[in-house]
Amino acid sequence: MRAEFAEFHDELRSVASDLLAKDGHAPEWRVLADAGWTGLEVPDTLGGAGASFAESAVILDQIGRAAGVTGYLGGAVLATGVLNLLRPSDSRDHLLAAVAGGEPRLAVVTGDFSMSAGKLTGRAEFVPDAVGADRLLVVTGPEVAVVETAAATVTAQPVVDETRRLATVAADSATVVDILTFDGNPADAVNALRHRAEIAVACDSLGVAEQMLSDTVDYVKVRHQFGRPIGSFQAVKHACADMLVAVEVSRQLVADAVDVLAGGGDAAIPAAMAKSYVCAAAVEVAGKAMQLHGGIGYTWESGIHTYLKRATLNRSLFGSPAAQRRRLSQRYH
Repeated sequence: MRAEFAEFHDELRSVASDLLAKDGHAPEWRVLADAGWTGLEVPDTLGGAGASFAESAVILDQIGRAAGVTGYLGGAVLATGVLNLLRPSDSRDHLLAAVAGGEPRLAVVTGDFSMSAGKLTGRAEFVPDAVGADRLLVVTGPEVAVVETAAATVTAQPVVDETRRLATVAADSATVVDILTFDGNPADAVNALRHRAEIAVACDSLGVAEQMLSDTVDYVKVRHQFGRPIGSFQAVKHACADMLVAVEVSRQLVADAVDVLAGGGDAAIPAAMAKSYVCAAAVEVAGKAMQLHGGIGYTWESGIHTYLKRATLNRSLFGSPAAQRRRLSQRYH
């Protein structure tokens, strides 16, 4: 799959990079929809591109490289993911078309929720991109409840990474607009959605690490000390080599996980491997980038702190490396 679509992915990567370079790496949601990003995995019969997660992964990587503020994770990647896991119906197709068109905006909520007599009660924390969403897709176990955001309480949840928009979502007998059911075993569907989120965050962290490596290599070529570029010093060379190794291993793990998920396979193992290694590696790479930039690396103007904070949040989001490795070890007991 990688070789077959390599040229298309390169073009998509270039276009994404150019778009994210505008507007301070924070394009409006309408811009993402008009670019076709939100509908990448929506069937073409519903206004989407009919592509796969492999194409979404390219966008996620570029958003990570730009430390972009987009809402793409919750409003497109997770929303499309959960909708494609549902049983086909007019309501589901209408929501998929809405994702492709960019409105109404959706957000996916997983947490401790219960539903009775058409009313939803429960609470979830650290929900991606719920702030600004028009409707919530609340996973209640065997079903997905569609709730107007106005019927619930959505509170912005401050985190260390200011490029992410996370929220607490609480519902107290909120009216359910529609109830959708999973196509197949609900437990498998919920797990598939979790693995999608894990791989998506790993893609973002890969982008963070790639950008930090690139910026650092460029810097050590032009920064001089004792009449020589600091990149000529052995200690700096070794540090950059360590960063490169971490990025290359991360790239391979992400590529393997994306291939499995895009192909419809069981992504439990590759997702855990990618999430545990890549998200930890991105923190280390960003930390080394800050060190190798010297004093300027610790300043607000350098922007490295933005990447370090994003990598730090990604490391915890949807399961820490320790939690992922624990899950991996349990699979082999």
